[in-house]
Amino acid sequence: MLIGMHRFKDLEIWKQSRVFCKEIYVVTAEFPDAEKFGLVSQLRRSSVSIPSNIAEGASRKSNKDFSRFLEISLGSCYEMETQLLISNDLGFLKDDVLKQSLSKLESIVRMTSKFKSTLK
Repeated sequence: MLIGMHRFKDLEIWKQSRVFCKEIYVVTAEFPDAEKFGLVSQLRRSSVSIPSNIAEGASRKSNKDFSRFLEISLGSCYEMETQLLISNDLGFLKDDVLKQSLSKLESIVRMTSKFKSTLK
């Protein structure tokens, strides 16, 4: 293993964001068909982006590069938070599901931010 490289499959942030991604796919399956190319597509892409950027960053040779990919992953988290709130505003996402999703997303953000701070 090269110096600075991490085993992404061992990272708790990757594991949790992957589970969260699956949950978003399940939740968005209930959205109206008219949203297939709108919020459904946006939410799914954002949810896939989170663990994908963690994995891609882990393959980089420097912590600085990995940190940049974690920043992209965090950006996807905040993008997703907005999309979840809009989905709730439009009545596609129930309040309890929104609350659970935002709680899980917040946990991923906290863990990712904390991990990112150790890469300095």
